[in-house]
Amino acid sequence: MRILKYRASDRPRAVNRKRHADNRARVKMPVVRGDQVLVMRGNDKGARGEVIRVYPKKGRITVKGVNIVKKHRKARTAEEQSGIIEMEAPIHVSNVMLIDPKNGEPTRTRMRIDEDGTKERISVKTGETIPKPAR
Repeated sequence: MRILKYRASDRPRAVNRKRHADNRARVKMPVVRGDQVLVMRGNDKGARGEVIRVYPKKGRITVKGVNIVKKHRKARTAEEQSGIIEMEAPIHVSNVMLIDPKNGEPTRTRMRIDEDGTKERISVKTGETIPKPAR
């Protein structure tokens, strides 16, 4: 009769390897959904818009009215109309700057921890806090 033994291996188990690699690859995002941003690079340079969606793993954001592309869409239901629709495509977060709500100018941000332990965004130009938008 054969005795089955588990093979001993010196390499670590790859249980959480992908999840940790994904978290390490995340891009730090100075903007959140609902922020007003100014596009600094690309075809839509100078356009202002609101952040609709944030993709932290890819380092991209979708801005309302910026980077409009045409998409050929097939009707998924009987009532839906198929055809060419225009939609916003994501752009890289490095191509936009956050607009300071106090003076309406683009600014870089800094993070600071308050007395009560919460993180807050600080405008580099004015030194004042930039509140996160209400959802």
